Amino acid sequence: MSEILHILNGDDTLHGFNQTGLDGDVMVWREVLSEGPLDENISSGSFWKARSKWIGETFHEPAEDYQHKMIDELGKLNQSYTEINLWFEFDLHCQVNLLGMMRLLSQKTDMSAPAVYLICPCDYPGMEDFRGMGQLNGDQLEDLYDGRERLSDWEFELATEAWNIYVACDAAELEQWLNENSFWGVLHLLKPALQAHLKRLHLNADGLNHIQETLLNIYNSGAKTRPEIYEKFWLTEKVYGMGDKEIDIYLDSLKAKNLIAI
Repeated sequence: MSEILHILNGDDTLHGFNQTGLDGDVMVWREVLSEGPLDENISSGSFWKARSKWIGETFHEPAEDYQHKMIDELGKLNQSYTEINLWFEFDLHCQVNLLGMMRLLSQKTDMSAPAVYLICPCDYPGMEDFRGMGQLNGDQLEDLYDGRERLSDWEFELATEAWNIYVACDAAELEQWLNENSFWGVLHLLKPALQAHLKRLHLNADGLNHIQETLLNIYNSGAKTRPEIYEKFWLTEKVYGMGDKEIDIYLDSLKAKNLIAI
């Protein structure tokens, strides 16, 4: 067993990471905590049971697949590492997963033992439309690794606050917390991601949140197929980091309201 653990934000990043010469064990985080049921106690069995049920119902994934792809991976956190590297991105999808990962580490791990570093790019030199680390090759990921930043106890305390407020789904509480915090340390990309989430919590006069309203406007502007809608949504809303299946949650909600027909 290596003394180093790399926690990657998904299989897209794993492809490029396998091209690097970086030492260490690898754990792939295959979750979408920006959607579905959550609880403050992320290390509880009930938390992961609820997640497995929701993932299965929403994305039609067999429970055994979720067990293999997600739950079994969590077992690596029970091992002793001297260094843990968190590879996550700027968007809401990744930032909420990062919060969950940091909360899980603080609940399950003796944080006085490992040094925890964050690799979290919001762009990459020479790449105009940067959407994530899945676009990068091994050399480029090694460049990011060279610029990693160490997370302190202060960042872990901030992440705990953010996680609990996110789980509460209270727009007024989140807005107040965002306004009161002026320093974010290494977690400086958390604020714009949570500001995007705040827009999801507010509903317009028709009972639609920002994502639903945006998708409806795209549909009414002439995009009548899901692939067309995905592409137009990503052009302006990449801060959410949503994949096809996540966007489908909102499209299906609009379809259920008889606002779109796709």
